[in-house]
Amino acid sequence: MNKTIETLLNHRSIRSFTDERLTEEEVRTLVKCAQAASTSSYVQAYSIIGVTDREKKTRLAELAGDQSYVEKNGHLFVFCADLKRHDYIAQKAGENHQEAFENTEAFLISVIDAALAAQNLSVAAESMRLGICYIGGLRNQLAEVSELLETPSYVLPLFGLVVGHPANSSSQKERLPMELIYHENTYQQDETHVDRYLKEYDEHISSYYEERSQGERKDTWSEQMIRGFRQPKRAYLSEFVKEKGFNRK
Repeated sequence: MNKTIETLLNHRSIRSFTDERLTEEEVRTLVKCAQAASTSSYVQAYSIIGVTDREKKTRLAELAGDQSYVEKNGHLFVFCADLKRHDYIAQKAGENHQEAFENTEAFLISVIDAALAAQNLSVAAESMRLGICYIGGLRNQLAEVSELLETPSYVLPLFGLVVGHPANSSSQKERLPMELIYHENTYQQDETHVDRYLKEYDEHISSYYEERSQGERKDTWSEQMIRGFRQPKRAYLSEFVKEKGFNRK
């Protein structure tokens, strides 16, 4: 097993950081690693906003659901789907690419490009012994986030990524069994197979929570998923995404 694989398999989310800020060189290195990620047809349809302003970080922490680590970290990156550059290029050439920019495929390309770049940055950060945590909570109130970061049409904030020097280590949550994730040639739909591995996984996760909480918590992964999907989340997003110029067609 090489160091890259060890880094990947050792991943865990860190939510407590020291006061040490990332250096300019560290930020530059991480962004360059993000840019080295694969990108659909060389489109590079994303941007990264580094947030260093203390007041803005405080406000973003509030908008994300009062998550203190959004404010207190080594550096906050916000990844955005971005077709603004492409719109600028088209207009400068006297062309109108609005229909192409606003279709679902362009939206998916932008989101996937941003996610790939973010994961490259994450792996690079962890290889530097830094901790990371994705911040999906920024989508709680995207209009306010967009206004704060001054993102125009064709630029959509997707999620944050906090990076820093860990104040303490955290435990690692076991992932789903490979037998439920990896399908060979066709999608595995046999319910007996699914039930077997879900049951084993639920037992492990329940034990994990029970041990960490001294018996106060012992819910399973399946129970979490049932609770989490009882009601649609962030139902406003479809309209807001369209307002920003994405996924209209």
